[in-house]
Amino acid sequence: MILPASYLSLPVKFRREVRPEVYPSPRIAIYNDALSMELGVDLRDSSTLSGGIIQASTTPLALGYAGHQFGNYTVLGDGRAVLLGEIESPDGRRWDIQLKGSGRTPFSRRGDGRATLGPMLREYIISEAFAALGIPTTRCLAVLTTGESVFRLTKEPGAILVRVAASHLRIGTFEYATDEEVGALADFTIKRHYATLLTHADKYYQFLEHVVARQATLVAQWMSIGFIHGVMNTDNVALSGETIDFGPCAFMNTYDPATVYSSIDTQGRYAFGNQPSIMHWNLARFAETLLPLLADSTENAVKKAEEALQIFPVAFNAELERSMAEKLGGGISHLEELYRWMHETRADYTNTLADLSTCEPLSSDERFRAWHSKWKDSVSQEIRNHQAIPRNRLVEEAIAAAVNNNDYSQVHQLVSVLRRPFERPPEQYRDAPDIPHYRTFCGT
Repeated sequence: MILPASYLSLPVKFRREVRPEVYPSPRIAIYNDALSMELGVDLRDSSTLSGGIIQASTTPLALGYAGHQFGNYTVLGDGRAVLLGEIESPDGRRWDIQLKGSGRTPFSRRGDGRATLGPMLREYIISEAFAALGIPTTRCLAVLTTGESVFRLTKEPGAILVRVAASHLRIGTFEYATDEEVGALADFTIKRHYATLLTHADKYYQFLEHVVARQATLVAQWMSIGFIHGVMNTDNVALSGETIDFGPCAFMNTYDPATVYSSIDTQGRYAFGNQPSIMHWNLARFAETLLPLLADSTENAVKKAEEALQIFPVAFNAELERSMAEKLGGGISHLEELYRWMHETRADYTNTLADLSTCEPLSSDERFRAWHSKWKDSVSQEIRNHQAIPRNRLVEEAIAAAVNNNDYSQVHQLVSVLRRPFERPPEQYRDAPDIPHYRTFCGT
């Protein structure tokens, strides 16, 4: 059963009542049975999942927020998404159920509110890989086709994605609030995600500390698996600590910190190696919104904010060290040398680390073999490396088969492999180099 959204308690500025548009013939293309079982719900009905039928007790909402996009402040909001409500899983947790591609909203501006099938399938594939790797992420309960075409560069099948998230509260939500509104918004967010802080005298400072630590840990996990978010705007930073908004994202194959796959990131702002510093910058924008709550004077509030932000490098380095120690069996003193070798030889990031699990040097490169000998002597714990990622070429091929031929078999096969990331996959899932000049695009 879908429950009313708790966002209804927020000022109307942060949410607008809106009904999803009714599409001619919605059809479930993908239904995530595994997630459905975890949530303890069965919503396998195209009318419900497309928003064609709304439960009488619920009020669909489009959420308002702002954000810094490529460093520039912009007022935004859900221009093509509608929150149906919330569900409560068997463990007592609340989850948002949101439709993407559900039509125009008061925040659409000049957009048509639609989504196309390819990007929705991409979000499903990548988020399932994240879930299997144990990295906090929003999930996809279903992908539906709408029965109508959407025009972008060409005519494409229209689609709706049913997203499950711990919440859709973002840094951008706080950037949208005035100084008079931020206290109530902070209390709402603390109650949703950091309830143990509610009775603390300095709850707002601790709230900032917790958010900083969670985001630092999340980005370290991205770095450990070679993931590039591609559009790390402040409106794409979820205060729950989940990865959200899989638009122009991809996994790095050839190791290079300057790797950019996003077609819109022409300056490399969100390149792989920049992600820690960009997240730190985003969190500084979040800290600015909380200044009225941190101290009686601006000067003291700034000092407290700066103190909380200092947690970021500590938490980031601790998590990255933990993750890489797991991958190298504790021998991280040799990690920088391995990074240099991978960069200079254009080695595959995932396969290089995955092959360490064999404890035998699988490369004939003399420099690598010398490194491997030193590293092997330093191993002090079990080596645990993921073996499979959503290889960019395979993701594109699977999406193309579904979009062009209505053939979802490659999507299902790929997701089946990704749900077992620590098993060595068949070679076709390892030896899949990028398409030349590969680029990803926003999820429109």
